[in-house]
Amino acid sequence: MSRRDPFKRHRLSQDIILLAVRWYCRYPLSYQDVVDLLEECGVEVDRSTIFRWVQKFGPKIAKRAGKHLRRASLDWHEDETY
Repeated sequence: MSRRDPFKRHRLSQDIILLAVRWYCRYPLSYQDVVDLLEECGVEVDRSTIFRWVQKFGPKIAKRAGKHLRRASLDWHEDETY
């Protein structure tokens, strides 16, 4: 992300934080759904914590992921069946 470690003062590891933010941003889940999924993995966290993680790390992850996503083509080709 940046030269400073943005995860320095967080109680949980970087992997868990990124997993929670990725789940929330990628799938149509509520904060409580993400909390429930993390509890199944043995991690206890509050909904407001997930909210703060998404607000802090979501834009950074989206910015970095945007470089790797393929752009959709604007060309359309008609299929022979039509």
